[in-house]
Amino acid sequence: MKLFIKQHPVLSYYLLVFAISWGGILILIGGPANLPGAKEQAEKLFIPALLIMFAGPFISGILMNFFMNGKEGLRDLLLRLMRWRVKGRWYAIAVFTGPLLVAVVLFGLSLFNQEFLPGIVTTEDKLGLIIFGIGWGLIGGGLLEETGWTGFAVPHLRKRYGIFSTGLFVGILWGIWHFMIAFWASNYLGGADSWTMFVAGFLAFYLLALPGYRILLVFVYNRTGSLPIVMLMHAFLSASTLILQPSATGKIAFIWNLVLSMVLWIVVAFNYRSFSQKPI
Repeated sequence: MKLFIKQHPVLSYYLLVFAISWGGILILIGGPANLPGAKEQAEKLFIPALLIMFAGPFISGILMNFFMNGKEGLRDLLLRLMRWRVKGRWYAIAVFTGPLLVAVVLFGLSLFNQEFLPGIVTTEDKLGLIIFGIGWGLIGGGLLEETGWTGFAVPHLRKRYGIFSTGLFVGILWGIWHFMIAFWASNYLGGADSWTMFVAGFLAFYLLALPGYRILLVFVYNRTGSLPIVMLMHAFLSASTLILQPSATGKIAFIWNLVLSMVLWIVVAFNYRSFSQKPI
């Protein structure tokens, strides 16, 4: 087992991630028989299920860094976690990239259909939504996830692959990793109204938009070596989707996720030369 992990660190990392995240959720909900879950169950257990899901990359990132390099591995991870001193433009990129992309797509689409208006415009509790979105983005999407994705998987893949290939690989698995909780909570999140559109929206965001955004994250990490910057960039994408996503589901959710994916891949295409750097 130890030899296998040493020879296949990235594969071992992802096996551990899915075992913790997916296995933990299955234990919480009472087994595969509860997939998809009833709306009442999902509403009650959604937050615990999210915490279990986030625990997968976080715990796996720490354990794999220790297993591969012992205390040196943990020390290196801590140093990257403390690397805050980078030029101000990287903070601007981290904070504004996700929200600007999401806002431009939604406000643009709302010119044709008011159902695309961002949630922050239509909700009554604007402050509560902002606090929840930013807080959840920073803790879950930022700190807990990126301790593993960028704290372990990305540096190991960059030894053999370029920025684009690394981002695509991590991004696709990042999207697939969301499948368990999305499938289980589909009745709670809106799948019951239009299952086909719910699945289409899921695929558009998690398997098209996230891989494109992950390439940007890998590029930023490659230029800064800073985990906090990547955590912020991830966190503000998560926050912007929570704060700005329209209240409408089904076809509306699918269309805006698809358009967001297209915009992200246009950005990637125009910067492809920057993303085609060789392994380090």
